[in-house]
Amino acid sequence: MTTHLMRRTVLALALAAVGTTALAQKAAKADADAAWPTRAVRILVGFPGGSTPDLVARTIAEPLSKALGQPVIVENKPGAGGNIAADMVAKATDNHTIGVMINGNMTIAKLLNPATPFDPLKDLAPLSLIGTAPLLLTAPANAPGNTAQEFIAAARTAGNTWSYGTPGVGTVGHIGMELLKTKTGIDPVHVPYPGNPQVINAMISGQLQLSLLPPGLASPQIKAGKLKAIGVTSTGRSTLVPEYPSLDEGGVRGFQLEIWTAAAAPATMPKPIAAKLSRLIGEIARSPEVRAKLFQQGWQTAGTSAEGLANRIKADTALLGGVIAQRNIKVE
Repeated sequence: MTTHLMRRTVLALALAAVGTTALAQKAAKADADAAWPTRAVRILVGFPGGSTPDLVARTIAEPLSKALGQPVIVENKPGAGGNIAADMVAKATDNHTIGVMINGNMTIAKLLNPATPFDPLKDLAPLSLIGTAPLLLTAPANAPGNTAQEFIAAARTAGNTWSYGTPGVGTVGHIGMELLKTKTGIDPVHVPYPGNPQVINAMISGQLQLSLLPPGLASPQIKAGKLKAIGVTSTGRSTLVPEYPSLDEGGVRGFQLEIWTAAAAPATMPKPIAAKLSRLIGEIARSPEVRAKLFQQGWQTAGTSAEGLANRIKADTALLGGVIAQRNIKVE
């Protein structure tokens, strides 16, 4: 055998060995993905216990645990309008950490504050849009006016002596109120809180004059006579709270805004694992039992695919980003 032929033979054997090793590694990775999860799965929530994202996360945790055959633990990491938890999810490398988030965390976080340590469009993998809901413009029970028009007229007169509360800078409640300012001429001052339960307590005690709240949290307080409903942020009455008129009915034409909750994973999570989670969470959200629980919490069930959530992220990034640009909203 010539030296040249021997070299070609050795090279061929080496390449074959490399190919075999690569195939073995690929097969081992596939086996590992198929065996997932190997331990408890964490769902991080960026808001306190009792908040709407927290309730949603706990609603899907039990059926997800049964489907996966492993514990599913909900951990609350409140702060920065949910972005602290979102950043933790984005940076998680254990393949057993996901998050339940709201619009702002998955759309405008980086637009609102360039210093945000994660980019939702690059660092988070959409899994499933779980539920959607309009917001309910809410005020203390003794607020002036018996209609949306009368209340807004009083708010316009009050100017910046009134304050509105939100569960954080950059949340839909924040951006939505800034949009409402442009449509009505009101000018209340923004006061961020860790979560909506704290906003409600502040409004009941008279520290705040208005807020855009999820109907599931606001409605019980309204029925108890502690808060007053001004109008729903849908063009018509919502099936979630059909007893309350829309702001559109009250004269704020074309004002339509929704909050949503969704599941997301780190962008680095292996695609087979992310696909499995997306399928299971979507199926769980659409199941009759969970659908009924979400409705009681004030959510219209979505339970979409990852692609469906990605499309919603794109649309909301454009809508909310437009308000940020128009109102020159910045966080430093």
